[in-house]
Amino acid sequence: MKAMIFAAGRGERMRPLTDTTPKPLLCVGGKPLVVWQIEALARAGFTDIVVNHAWLGAQIEATLGDGRAFGVRLAYSAEAEALETAGGIAKARALLEGNGNVFLAVSGDIFTTFDYASLGAQATRLAALTEPGMHLVMVPNPGFHPKGDFALDASGRLYARDTAPSTAEPLTFGNIALYDLRLFDGIAPGTRMALTPLYQRSVAAGRASGERFDGVWENIGTPAQLAALDTGLRARHDLVPGSRIA
Repeated sequence: MKAMIFAAGRGERMRPLTDTTPKPLLCVGGKPLVVWQIEALARAGFTDIVVNHAWLGAQIEATLGDGRAFGVRLAYSAEAEALETAGGIAKARALLEGNGNVFLAVSGDIFTTFDYASLGAQATRLAALTEPGMHLVMVPNPGFHPKGDFALDASGRLYARDTAPSTAEPLTFGNIALYDLRLFDGIAPGTRMALTPLYQRSVAAGRASGERFDGVWENIGTPAQLAALDTGLRARHDLVPGSRIA
């Protein structure tokens, strides 16, 4: 299974830091955010990783190289301007094909201790479906997003918040997901498109599943959040192995 890291965003709320540095290359705990993701994926057995980029993308390629320093193979999907999530996947589709229809997608600006290897069984299940589906990793609602994105029931089915049964719990999408490439059929490369309509369609059709993760997860949006995470990581030496980038 291949993986894709989303790294094309401008990071407006992180300015002025992102005026000269792409957000995924901002450092916490001694290494760039995106490197934490690459190393976690490598530990989970992912060897082929696609990274899309737009804003200051040349810096990302120059810093990460071909991936050999991390024990993986990196391929890049360059966007003249950010195409949003579904558009980014559609443009990178040729790089994601070749190992079945299901791939893992993660955001390059989150920090988490989630074990990507734990998604293997869900990937196998999705790959066997006759219709394309998705599986989302959900987290408890943070203070800045108290209502969540979807509701998750005990069976692992996702619902829209406004139509969910009372037994389903509202949770926030953790920007970690398995997608079937067939979901993106008909989206021409270069199209700018969010994933929202694909989420809505899959949830309504009952082809969206999820799981709750209660471990370390941070969505870093502002310089203050970045500084707080950096301080926290430096106090937890178990989470800060030596940086592989000087």
